[in-house]
Parts: sequence; structure tokens; C-alpha cells
Amino acid sequence: MTRKALAAILGVLLAQFVFGDLLTQIASEGARRWQRRKGFEADGVTPTTATGEALQAVAPVTQAPEPRPVLVTDRPPAGAPLAVPAEEELSKACPRDMVLVEGDYCTEVLQPCVRWLDDEKLPFARCSEFQSPSSCIGKRVKLRFCIDRYEYTAAGEDLPLNYQSFQKSAALCSSLGKRICTDSEWTFACEGEEMRPYPYGFIRTPKCNQDRSDLYEPNPHRQILADRRERADARPECVSPFGVINMAGNMDESVLREGKEHIEPFRNALKGGWWMAARNRCRPATTAHDDYYKDIQVGTRCCSAASSG
Repeated sequence: MTRKALAAILGVLLAQFVFGDLLTQIASEGARRWQRRKGFEADGVTPTTATGEALQAVAPVTQAPEPRPVLVTDRPPAGAPLAVPAEEELSKACPRDMVLVEGDYCTEVLQPCVRWLDDEKLPFARCSEFQSPSSCIGKRVKLRFCIDRYEYTAAGEDLPLNYQSFQKSAALCSSLGKRICTDSEWTFACEGEEMRPYPYGFIRTPKCNQDRSDLYEPNPHRQILADRRERADARPECVSPFGVINMAGNMDESVLREGKEHIEPFRNALKGGWWMAARNRCRPATTAHDDYYKDIQVGTRCCSAASSG
């Protein structure tokens, strides 16, 4: 028995000596794979930048209740052309698919929030109600131009075009005989001379495709941003004073920042916000992306000069 026990002990020691390094390598590789997998899910490598922004904006909200689902009524049937006002309501100064924007734009506005929906210290805090009226503390500048009534939707498609970078949007607008909007043009088309914080007014209401919490596809391995685009004319009440649709929510839209200080390193800004719970207002802009950034929520809206008619 003693001889057998000794043989068994020697066998175990030999196995550890021969296979010890191999087992250690296997365990180490398993640990590395686990770390890579955790990083893959958590550090934003696979999820888009928009996903990271959504996590920052939605997760910390502590003061706001879960928003109720917004019901979209009278949704146009799939594939139907975008609605256009009657001929007598259209401006002769702009093409049929565009809206005339004309008036005095304020370069700097004071818009105090009187009631917050979120903790106001959060970077993407939402204001439930703004003081009315807004105060112009800058200069008034006369603007007159045309802007697309809707986010660009390709012929035969049902949803607005997405994955559009600033460069792609500029090229698309140029191919249509238009140009990308400047920041001030886009802002004025959204807020009007009344300087509304939201295109529809001073109180945040569920008129636009925004404040959604169902941001991700059901995937147990990683976060994939879900496509929650809606037809460009699905929410006619999400309209600016000039009659421009969806300038808050649904899609981010690239604009050209003005001034010499914005030439480098890039010139774009994203306006309006998309379907996540963010500011979704006329004035704020996202300026952290380069001119080639594109994602599932970035669309296109064009501007052009207005004729004298």
C-alpha cells in the first residue's frame, strides 16, 4: 500500500510539472478572453458613439418619471409621398419641398428654465418649462432663405436617410442643387422670431419622436442601438413657427458652424437631437464629432437661397 501511495503522489507531481504551465496558460487565456469580452461590451468599442451618449444622458436621470409611450396617430401608410401643403400655401420663393424662412434672427438668447425635468447639473438635462418670452441679448440679423420641410428621404423610401456625415450631407445637398444649412439658419428655422426653446413652444411636450427609453436591440452580448426612426411626416405637431417638421427628435442633422474659429479641426455641428432622452431643443448643438462622423441617428436637411419671388 505504501508503495502504491508513493507512486500515486509521484504521478501527481509529474503531471503538475509537465502540464502546470499549460494549465496556467489556459487559465490565463480564459481570463484574458473574459476581460476582452467585458471591455467589448462596456468600453464603447462596438457600441456606437451615439450609444455612449445615450447611456450618459438617460442612465443618470433621477428626478423624471419614466416617460409614457408617445402614441403616433394618423401615421401615413408605408411608401406614401411626404405631405405637402396646398399650392396656395406654398411660397413662390422656394421649391415645393422647402419652406421660406424670413425674419430677424437673434445671435444670443437668454432662456431661463423655470422647471427642470432632470437634475439640472446633468450635461444633457431636459427642461420641462422655460420662461416666456425669451430675451434677445445679442444682435438681430435679417435672414431670408429656404429650408427643407422634412429630413431628407430618398425617393421610394419610407424613412429618412441615415448614417449621414457632415461631408456626405454637404455632398448630397449639393447634388440636389442646395447646400448644407448654417447653424444660425437651422436655429432660426427651428425657433422663429419668438425664440422658442422648442420648435413647438416653451413647454416640453410629447409632440416629437424623442424621450424614448427602448434604445437598444435585445442582444445579451453587447449593446446595439436600435433603429427608432419614424417617417418624416409622422408627427405633424412637431413643427416650427415656419412650418418645418421634426427639428427636434427623430434625427440629428448636420449644420455648418460659422466663423473663423470653427474652421479647424472641423466645421460641423449636430442639431435637434434624435429619439433618445436628450435636450432636443433649437439652440444646443453637439460639436464633439469630426466631419466624417456618421451613425444610425444622423440624417440630412438642406438649405438654399430664396428667390426674389
